Amino acid sequence: MKTKRKQNSRSAMRSEYDFSGGVRGKYASQFSEKANVVVLAPDVAKAFPNSNAVNAALRLLVKLARVSRRDLTRSGGRGRSTVE
Repeated sequence: MKTKRKQNSRSAMRSEYDFSGGVRGKYASQFSEKANVVVLAPDVAKAFPNSNAVNAALRLLVKLARVSRRDLTRSGGRGRSTVE
C-alpha cells in the first residue's frame, strides 16, 4: 500500500520540469537484465573501498578457479594444483 508523501518546499517539483510525456519504467527491464545487485555482509564490505575493488577481487578469484580446475584436469584429479 502506497502512502502519500507530504511535499514541502524542498521536495516539491520545480515548474520547469515537465514529465507529462514521460513513460514510467521505460528502461527498467533492460536495466534488470544487465545488472546484478549483490548485498555484501558488513564485514566483507569493510574489506573493499568501492565496487571496482570488489569486481577486481572476483575476477581474480574466477581466474584462479579456472587455472586450478585446468591443472586438476591435466593431473587426472590427483595431487595439489599450483597457481601460475
